[in-house]
Amino acid sequence: MNVQSVPALMLQGTGSDVGKSMLVAGLCRAFARRGLRVRPFKPQNMSNNAAVTDDGGEIGRAQALQARAAGVPTTVHMNPVLLKPQSDIGAQVVVQGKVLTSAKARDYYRLKRDLLPKVIESFEVMARDADLVLVEGAGSPAEVNLRAADIANMGFAEAAKVPVILVGDIDRGGVIASIVGTHALLSEDDRRWLKGYVINKFRGDVSLFASATDIIEQACGLKSYGIATYWQGAHKLPAEDGVALEKAGKYQRRADGAAKDNHAKDNGESGRVIRIAVPHLPRIANFDDLDPLAAEDDVDLLVIKPGQVIPADCDLVLLPGSKSTMADLRFLKEQGWDIDILAHHRRGGFVVGICGGYQMLGRMVHDPDGVEGKAGSEAGLGLLDVETVMAGDKTLRKTDGVTTSDAVRGPLECGFAVSGYEIHMGQTEGPDRVRGWLALDGLDSPDGAISADGRVLGCYLHGLFGSDAFRHGFLSAIGGDNDPRQSSFDAGVDAALDELADHLEACLDLDGLLELAKSRGK
Repeated sequence: MNVQSVPALMLQGTGSDVGKSMLVAGLCRAFARRGLRVRPFKPQNMSNNAAVTDDGGEIGRAQALQARAAGVPTTVHMNPVLLKPQSDIGAQVVVQGKVLTSAKARDYYRLKRDLLPKVIESFEVMARDADLVLVEGAGSPAEVNLRAADIANMGFAEAAKVPVILVGDIDRGGVIASIVGTHALLSEDDRRWLKGYVINKFRGDVSLFASATDIIEQACGLKSYGIATYWQGAHKLPAEDGVALEKAGKYQRRADGAAKDNHAKDNGESGRVIRIAVPHLPRIANFDDLDPLAAEDDVDLLVIKPGQVIPADCDLVLLPGSKSTMADLRFLKEQGWDIDILAHHRRGGFVVGICGGYQMLGRMVHDPDGVEGKAGSEAGLGLLDVETVMAGDKTLRKTDGVTTSDAVRGPLECGFAVSGYEIHMGQTEGPDRVRGWLALDGLDSPDGAISADGRVLGCYLHGLFGSDAFRHGFLSAIGGDNDPRQSSFDAGVDAALDELADHLEACLDLDGLLELAKSRGK
């Protein structure tokens, strides 16, 4: 097959967080349901929310969701360049699934010119087995000051000869100006790839926008491929990056609902709401670990923002992953959250740390070689008798396992099946490692550690709360509630993807978008 003629379509945005990732996921599911072999692709992504691929590398979490929507295994070629922001040293640069280097913004600007061949190579790998490749841009093509070295938007579209649809977010206002302004800023050479636009997150009467489409067509000649009305199910799907948390609340709707349920139950109804507090660390990574917990009807998941206090009445404090453990540990102390967490533990509360959060629970974190920035050491919270050294190769792997007999020392029984992935630097050792609690495939000893009192647990396995039986057992144990839970997180995600596909089928001209993708080689 001539990969130069494989149908492909690129969605670029008038800005960041306009909904490109979710639109691509919905379109992947919609076109896959039509029997097409669909492949997602994003040339360059910036996110600490990463996924381990089936071929052993890492890509942005959004592309993993899009692959799931398309019903295909994940591969490093779906996101050949991944930038993972760190402290002090800028961003870690991951190319085709493996760490290449760390670079500051100016250094990366010079470097990325040399990355375009790798990007095109990965795109061609994806195209070889596809009837349709759906490409997601990054940021906005209107950043024309960066166009010379661009590999994420028009630079890629030109190199791969892919038609482009512009996505505008009406929810933030000024959508007509953002579309017309983007078109005006592009060079004539780049405008030839821009074929139309989609309006996203529309609320209210769509007919009121009819005159706006005429204005846009008169101003820049772009065709409308539809108006995607606001989809209420967005919270059911994993977010691409920390922007969702910054904007107050990927989990706010769930928290509001749980608070009402709690009030009702306090007035005599059966059951209780389990409150889980999660400090919002600046370099939070892989926070989709929280999604399965937030999806439970009886969980009130609170993301604690800087300046806020961790509530005294929470059942569990969960420390999430971090791209820069030592910097986030220092931030945690600056906020006084260490005092809150220690007080929570003294009151009999549970504390869980995953990956970077696990490292923070120990006595010390050492970075002798400056892996995360300036070399040095930082005292941890001391809730686990372990220490971490940031050294050795990065661990990247998917794995399965079970909770072990040592887990009975914590809020669990043994024998719960778990599944997830490891993506971390550093090795953690110490006396509390004797009480490992996850027997994982391929490891000689159990992963993680449990405190002597059984109320502090840490491990390196991301995604374990997506294992339904484990999650249900854990929540029942810490909440003192033996009522059976029946929810299936994976089934809920797939149902949400189907809902999104149905929504886009009703809102957008999918036949027109497919014909535009087919025009690529003509």
